[in-house]
Amino acid sequence: MHPGFVRQGTYSIVACDQRSGEIGVAVQSHWFSVGAIVPWARAGVGAVATQANAEVAYGPRGLAAMADGEDPRAALARLVAADPAAPTRQVAMVDTRGRIAIHTGESCIPYAGHVTGDAVTCQANLMGSERVWPAMLEAYEGAQGALTQRLLAALDAAEAEGGDIRGRQSAAILVVPVAGHDWDVVVSLRVEDDPEPLAELRRLVGLHEAYALAGRADEAAGEGRYDEAAAFAREARELAPDNDELLFWAGLGAAQGGDVDTGERYVRRAIELQPGWAELLPRLPAELAPSAAAVLARLRQR
Repeated sequence: MHPGFVRQGTYSIVACDQRSGEIGVAVQSHWFSVGAIVPWARAGVGAVATQANAEVAYGPRGLAAMADGEDPRAALARLVAADPAAPTRQVAMVDTRGRIAIHTGESCIPYAGHVTGDAVTCQANLMGSERVWPAMLEAYEGAQGALTQRLLAALDAAEAEGGDIRGRQSAAILVVPVAGHDWDVVVSLRVEDDPEPLAELRRLVGLHEAYALAGRADEAAGEGRYDEAAAFAREARELAPDNDELLFWAGLGAAQGGDVDTGERYVRRAIELQPGWAELLPRLPAELAPSAAAVLARLRQR
């Protein structure tokens, strides 16, 4: 490794959800595109956060070591020992067994520190308060729901305790499943540059969930389970009520489920938001959208 010059004020959390097995990293910093630097994770392996005077190589090298079965503590100790700029680094790791490792170099800019829990570690540097990282752990451990939501709760708690002393700029969340291919992810979202990156990250997470439901609707429809498809599409629309894409497909799903009135209303609203849907509707093949012809006929009657 070589000394780097990416000096960030960053808080992050790295965790393995012991119930689902999901592994994730979430981070916020007053630095452009922090998601390209700090968070690393691989399905069935583990996760890494590399920050402060960030050396990106800790990410892929840490994952490679855990993929080979090395204990995160041994792996991180070995990587730190080989790094001449280790006193300026802050690095955290967790594997699928919930084993954690954390290094906060003595030259990280105050306030800097970390705290660990059961299969979770929270770390921060260049903070406005020493309460940041303990508050993150408290929020994570007290939060309900999926790992993604618990990680977001930790970020919000950090900001409430002062966060980065310089303010806010970018944020990211990366969650992977307990097993799968290297490219499998549960959620991977980044806010590159925004005055309120955590609010924007939450918005994107909600939109991600809506599109995931829309994907389940497509899958159900493709298998002829039209009632299920309509239910998934309706849930997706409720999560993102002003999204024209989801409105359009939810409309076709409602029509296919027998509610042509609702289907027409949703599709009409989607066309008001984006006229291109009116051109797409008659192009849709019956095997892809069996209700398209019925909705189109209704629209032409008005």
